[in-house]
Amino acid sequence: MATTRDRILNAFEALLVGQGSRSATLDAVAEEAGVSKGGLLYHFPSRDDLVVGMLDRLRDMGAKDAEKMRSAPQGAVAYYLETSKHTGSAFDRAMIAAARISQESDARASSALDDLREAWFEVLDEQLDDDELARTVQLLCDALYFNETMGLAEEASMPAVRAILARLGALDVQP
Repeated sequence: MATTRDRILNAFEALLVGQGSRSATLDAVAEEAGVSKGGLLYHFPSRDDLVVGMLDRLRDMGAKDAEKMRSAPQGAVAYYLETSKHTGSAFDRAMIAAARISQESDARASSALDDLREAWFEVLDEQLDDDELARTVQLLCDALYFNETMGLAEEASMPAVRAILARLGALDVQP
């Protein structure tokens, strides 16, 4: 069961993703989380504190994801490719919410997203031992994720990306 703090952060992210930053007021977050405004203020005294809490949680999720990627039995590249789909997960919501805050020129959000991408890059580079190939893999997977979040995904994209990554030697050919 989610803690009150997590329910508040979930509500904040949901408002950012669904309705935009201007809608994510303290009153709206409290209502969405099902807590009193006093309850919200107990955990997060200001909207800025909500942003910090959200970004801290995103960084934690990102560190856990990079570790999963590092130890994935199918390899880091296959893991990254498989997880480059928008599934509506808490991690997806957190990344999109951070991107909304980043679009407001919030350097903290931009930094958190940059750190997340750099952690994934480091794992890819460890496996591939080739900076340029690791960046190429990352950019291809980022494009897949972006297209999915924008509703532009094409069913033919994943097999095509798998084929090109196999051709580049970044991915074992999958059956």
